Amino acid sequence: MKKLYEKNELTFALVWIAIYVVGTSLAEALSESISVYKLVSAVFHIALTAALFLWIRRNGLMEKYGLFLPRYRLLQAWFFIPLALVCLYKLVFSPALRFSATESILFVISMLCVGFLEELIFRGFLFRAIEKENLTRAIIISSVTFGIGHIVNLFNGQDLLDTAAQIIFAVFVGFALVILFHKGKSLVPCIVFHGVFNALSVIANDEALNSALGDPVSAALIMIAASAVILGGYSLWNWKHLQG
Repeated sequence: MKKLYEKNELTFALVWIAIYVVGTSLAEALSESISVYKLVSAVFHIALTAALFLWIRRNGLMEKYGLFLPRYRLLQAWFFIPLALVCLYKLVFSPALRFSATESILFVISMLCVGFLEELIFRGFLFRAIEKENLTRAIIISSVTFGIGHIVNLFNGQDLLDTAAQIIFAVFVGFALVILFHKGKSLVPCIVFHGVFNALSVIANDEALNSALGDPVSAALIMIAASAVILGGYSLWNWKHLQG
């Protein structure tokens, strides 16, 4: 793997995207087949997280990929309040546990690992590989690719509306996080936000959200628009003021 990395970082990133996407899809299918939600997924994501973290540390790449705490004053990044607003809306609309206790634990573990993996692969490997040639292209490609990558949920049984909304939302999130990483140098805030956002889905009550905002289509449009405004404004601020 190190030889591939040294030869072509972009190819390395694309290989890891394929490993992650295909592996996650297979793990989800296996979890469903044994009727224990997220069991295989959690094991797969833990193994992949450990393997990538150890590989990065062994090869002295912790600094390059931002695996250190932020070195800027948190006030510069508004104490990450905009990210918290986007993340914590799931606590507002009648949160309720969606799975059994065991499955909920597996879900949270899996989602926390997904936060690390997706940030490292898309914001780390892919962005850094393209950034050397063209920063603007790197920002766009890493954000859009991150969003489109969620289309795999459609093949895992998620309905079309939810998947489309998730893709659009993920593009906005990807853009905000890549700006935060590029300007602040630390990937840790991105990982924490991503992991917590995913993990909170264990108590998300989509029916209550849809009811409060009218219907599924209206709810999707309102949440996307609100997120676009919050994350867009936050990205502009970070681009102008954040220095890591």
